[in-house]
Amino acid sequence: MKKILIIEDDRRIAQNISRGLNEEGYETDISYEGYNGRNLALQQAFDLVILDINLPGLNGFEICRNLREEKPHLPIIMLTALGEIEDKVEGLGRGADDYIVKPFDFRELSARVATCLRRADLVRSPEREEVLQLADLVVNVTTKEVKRHDTSIELTAREFALLEYLLRNRGRVVSKIDLSEHVWNFNFDTGTNVVEVYINYLRKKIDKDFSPKLIHTRPGLGYVMKED
Repeated sequence: MKKILIIEDDRRIAQNISRGLNEEGYETDISYEGYNGRNLALQQAFDLVILDINLPGLNGFEICRNLREEKPHLPIIMLTALGEIEDKVEGLGRGADDYIVKPFDFRELSARVATCLRRADLVRSPEREEVLQLADLVVNVTTKEVKRHDTSIELTAREFALLEYLLRNRGRVVSKIDLSEHVWNFNFDTGTNVVEVYINYLRKKIDKDFSPKLIHTRPGLGYVMKED
């Protein structure tokens, strides 16, 4: 069951929202004050926050900023009487996922809640992680994690980009020109050895202490990634 926190100082509105969401199968909690609401959101596991702006203690803009810093993937819907474009821009700029102006129709709020939760589930879903694998080398493109024999390997951003490109083209000879254009985004300069240098860095990290060797040189042609 999804758990939703309502931070709203108008008790009638908060309780009506809570009752409506409960009827739709959500679990809800209510805070009528800013500091308390922020602390609840930070300390407990909620799937979504419905947040007013004009609150006693701490306003919704600050709460939104705090939550976005500490829980970057927590969906936040601002529900407020402040309907000026400047207010909407500030709310969305502070990290809100959606912005609804009072007075509102509960059916719209319910639809926006469902949309935000669905979007958050897609982001968190492990099925959406992209993983590339060759032999015992496992590269998680989504989390940027690299492992061989279940040993974690730390790569720089450029090394990771190089490895990813080689893996996506495994079994195919990739020229230095291809690598310079796709990994470094510049035209190949015959006077530079940057490709060789980074291939060497990569070999030391993913091949030197492991078997089988995966990065192979094709003299005069380029490199190919495959099991030895």
